[in-house]
Amino acid sequence: MAVCNSLRALTLIAATLCCAGTTLKSVGASTKPPAPLTSKQRLAAIRRAQVWTPTEVGAMDMQIGPQGKNVFVADETVACDYTKHPLGGSTPKFWCTVAPDDVVKVRYGDRNGEVYGQVAAARLLWALGFGANRIYPVKTSCHGCPWTPYTTPAREAGQPDTILFDPATIDLKMEGKTLETRVDEGWAWKELDLVDQAAGGAPVEHRDALKLLAVLIQHTDTKSSNQRLLCLDKHESAAGAADPDDSCAHPFMMIEDVGVTFGRANAFNTDVEGSVNFKNWSHMPVWKDAERPGCVGNLPGSVGGTLKNPPIGEAGRKFLANLLVQLSDTQLHDLFEVARFPRRDPSGSVDDWVHAFKQKRDEIVNRTCS
Repeated sequence: MAVCNSLRALTLIAATLCCAGTTLKSVGASTKPPAPLTSKQRLAAIRRAQVWTPTEVGAMDMQIGPQGKNVFVADETVACDYTKHPLGGSTPKFWCTVAPDDVVKVRYGDRNGEVYGQVAAARLLWALGFGANRIYPVKTSCHGCPWTPYTTPAREAGQPDTILFDPATIDLKMEGKTLETRVDEGWAWKELDLVDQAAGGAPVEHRDALKLLAVLIQHTDTKSSNQRLLCLDKHESAAGAADPDDSCAHPFMMIEDVGVTFGRANAFNTDVEGSVNFKNWSHMPVWKDAERPGCVGNLPGSVGGTLKNPPIGEAGRKFLANLLVQLSDTQLHDLFEVARFPRRDPSGSVDDWVHAFKQKRDEIVNRTCS
């Protein structure tokens, strides 16, 4: 019965994700936000949550990326109007209106590693069947922007009306209703262990595969707010709930912020060390204490992080290995090229990044976890 429930849930989620775009947030929208969950409702959703949905890995186009509303072509110049909006986090970003009601998050800055890392990490997650935001590598021509919109939101005298931000990314949230008891609650990685396959939730091999993938990309900033619990139900009541009793039939756990990746996980999630650093990433083994029995992912912990050196079971290792081997050399080349990795770190060419990825993939494929 547990297996049937899991397969039924995966089928429904696959149908949701294959056609889902991302609804852009409209700052001026008057839609009443959904009421927060109780702790009991949230726990019930986590117990039944999925983390993966089947995809045709070898057919995923890394250059074009996920489709949906407002798709942007790699490296195109996107015109938008500066929009004041509360900003969080610690990396350069701003909000910009690309259509009358479509307000998007723009990350920018040549020295901002997240502009590069989030493109590759999100597209890798997406191609393998794990949840991710839609990230588009672009240039942004912002009308009304200050020179440094993240740190100085007011324009200076004599500024041009339009400023070009290159490189930049547009970050569109994965479609779905956020489930939380408080704003930006997210979920801690230890909560993956609360998922119950017998209740219709993801099997342990899917959850371990997600943990191992986080190790592979060196996802260092693992604080709870960087993960999101979603409801993927398509039919909602007028009040915004999935159904009248506020339950969710198809909860889903995903990683939302994957900007500080492809470097070396570190205590303070520093940009230079942790985000698109070829030397650090290529020299970082996948496994900790590789000569010892059992499998422990090599992911140093960070201050405020919730994932550190996760134990990985054989089923999870094998599950991720079977996904990774479906990626072609062309896909891997496109992945690092579209993310503009050599621009961020000239010490590694696209071919160098592909070679390092394949070495890490071999570490996963050739290991056996007792």
